[in-house]
Formats: sequence, structure tokens, C-alpha cells
Amino acid sequence: KKSKARGGGDDLVDSSDADSVGSSSTALSDLSISYATEHVNSQEFVLDKYIDDLYEKRGSTREAALVKLVDAFESFMLHGLVENKYATLLSQFNNSVKKGSTKEVFLACRAIGLLSITLGAGSSSHEIMEESHPQLCRVLQAWSDASKMIYALDCLAVITFVGATDLAETELSLKAMWDVIHPKSGANVGTVRKHRPPVLAAAISAWTFLLTTIGSWRINTDSWKESVLSSVLLLYGDVNMGATGGAKNKLFLDMQGLKAKISGLASNLSAEAGGKGADKKNLTDQRDLFQRILDFVKYGECPEESIKIAGKRDVLRVSSWSELIQLNFLKRFLGKGFLKHVKDNGLLQDIFDIKVDTTETLSSTDKVRKNPAMLDE
Repeated sequence: KKSKARGGGDDLVDSSDADSVGSSSTALSDLSISYATEHVNSQEFVLDKYIDDLYEKRGSTREAALVKLVDAFESFMLHGLVENKYATLLSQFNNSVKKGSTKEVFLACRAIGLLSITLGAGSSSHEIMEESHPQLCRVLQAWSDASKMIYALDCLAVITFVGATDLAETELSLKAMWDVIHPKSGANVGTVRKHRPPVLAAAISAWTFLLTTIGSWRINTDSWKESVLSSVLLLYGDVNMGATGGAKNKLFLDMQGLKAKISGLASNLSAEAGGKGADKKNLTDQRDLFQRILDFVKYGECPEESIKIAGKRDVLRVSSWSELIQLNFLKRFLGKGFLKHVKDNGLLQDIFDIKVDTTETLSSTDKVRKNPAMLDE
């Protein structure tokens, strides 16, 4: 995986839904301590309790179980607890994606992605990708709920990143995402104008994230012309990709001029002035990003970033666009669980070539094994 890494209605779910996951202060915490003394493996018992809740007909019960499970995946490394139960968990997660409310789909998509990251690259994550891919693609093809599409895109990106074993499998997911960005080959061409910017942004982010796993030697320049040109049009603000006439044809004839066009766009966006009511933080982030792009296009300068993990010696460093894209995507998807997984998850340590000093502290897995009550504190 390391070599691979380097090469709803239209109303979006309120942020309080996401906060409800993060604000759950502890995972698996609503069972009394007495259970821990009555069962040899209290953590597994609690996990089974939430699996049972996922079978309930009442959506609120399933949602409550998913909230706790997502929080547990973020807060602890649960590989040992779920490696023999992942198929059961996956079946119920996919069932929630299929028939759940927008909030339930959000939670289930996060749970599927977190399950894959927890298990790491291998046959289990490959099975997760194979089993979940069809249902996630159905969400994307339905075009009926913008929020569900965004959650499905993020989940599809993660499970393909972790579970795909060859280029063909990655390309299937890339195509599903591209049909959202530029749906001329999709079945819902007539509804393209209903896409909102957040859906396009999520699709572009997911597509770009997966693209980083494809080594440059595998890319046929001619086959990527359309993707590059469509991306340039999006930078011009053509959200609906309507410029299919003279402007696009001209760009096709002048591929060498694309570098100059991208430089000009990056230069303008790196100095764009905010209008009345503009979000200052987002504007600052935009300027910084496009300044980095401009420096790369003009001078070949790659971005560099570092994150302190633990202690003085453990630092995550990236120094290429591919690594930065992977870092930003995984950091956003894992949320509060990012540092926990960076410290204890071999998958992330392999991707970012991290060697964590474990001589001073136990991993979260070892801590939980030595003190099962931690899950109930």
C-alpha cells in the first residue's frame, strides 16, 4: 500500500449531525460496569450489543448504535475486536446505506470507511470494497439526495484506496466519481444542472485522492486530456460543464497552452479579493492553496507540511502533492481519530513512512487489553 500511495434532498445534513458523533465523549459507554465483571470479554460483549441494535427496525436505534460504533472506531484501534466480525458489521452497515435516513447513511458510510482503515490493506478490506461498491454506486446514480452522494463518495474513495488490489478496481471507482463530475457518459445527463457545488467538490476531492494511487508511468496522456480540460473549465467557474463548444475545442487544439492558462487562473485565485460577507478563513486557505499550485507550475516547487504526532521525535512529514492530498483527505475523513490512527495504525504509518517511538507509551490497543473498563469510562 505504501508503494501505491506514493506513485437527500438537496439540503445537506446540518453540521450538528457530524457533531453528534464527535461529541459522544466515549465509545460503548452506556452499559454498566457490572457487565465488565460478568463477562470474560466485556468489550466483545458490548460490541455484540451494538451489532444487535443494528438489526432493529427502528431507525433511531440503529442510528444510536452507529454513533457509538463510529466513536469507538475513532477513539480506539479495534482491529482485534472486529477482525472476526467485520462481515457481520459490513452487512448491517450496507443495509443502513440502502434503507436508512440521511443521517443513518452518513454514519454508515463513515463506519464502513473506518472499518476498512482499521483492518488495513488485505483480503478483509478487499471484501469490504467488493461488497460495498455496488450499493455506494447506486447512491451516486440515484441523484436523489445530495448529502447521501457526498457521504457515498467519501466512503467509496476510502474503501478503494485501502482495498483495491489492481488498477482495474481503482478505475471502476474513478469512473463512478467522474460520472458525477462530468456525467455525459452517465444515465442522468439531463439532470446535470441539479448538482450543487458541494457534491462536485466532494466528487473532485474523492477522484483526486484515488488518482494519487496511480503511478505516472501508467497514465496515457491522450486518455487524460478530457479530464484535464474539464478540470480547467471548473476552475473557470463552469460548474455545470456547459462549455462543450468552441472554447473547449480550442483548448483541445492547444494542449501546450494549458500550462499558461492554469498559471493565470492560479495567479488570479491566489490574489482574489473577498466580496461582502466572504468567509475570511476559506478565502485565506484558497489563496494559500493556489499560491502553492502557482509555485509548482512555474518553478516546480512541491508543497511541504509536517504534523507533530507525539513527543519530540514523532513527526509526520509530506513533501509532494500526492502525499499532501492523501494527508488532507484522510485527516478530514478520520476527524478526531486521525492522530490516534497515525500513532497505532500500521496502514497509515506505512502510507506516510512513520516510525512511531513506542518505548515510552503503550498503544491504545494494549491499553484496552490491559484495562477493558477504558471503553466504559
